Amino acid sequence: MFKISVDKEKCIGCGACVAVCDNLEIKDDGKAHLKKTEVEKEGCNKEASDTCPVQAIEVKEL
Repeated sequence: MFKISVDKEKCIGCGACVAVCDNLEIKDDGKAHLKKTEVEKEGCNKEASDTCPVQAIEVKEL
């Protein structure tokens, strides 16, 4: 299992993460939000983390 988190203070709402991972979406506040915070496999969440220009997405193995 993996825990995914988005640091709202760092997020600039550029949408790069949304372009590579369907577990994230940009909400009305202009920030990235997760659909699921815990997933069985890293999947695209790791790619979203690597893509984020401000390192606002963290993927941790539980």
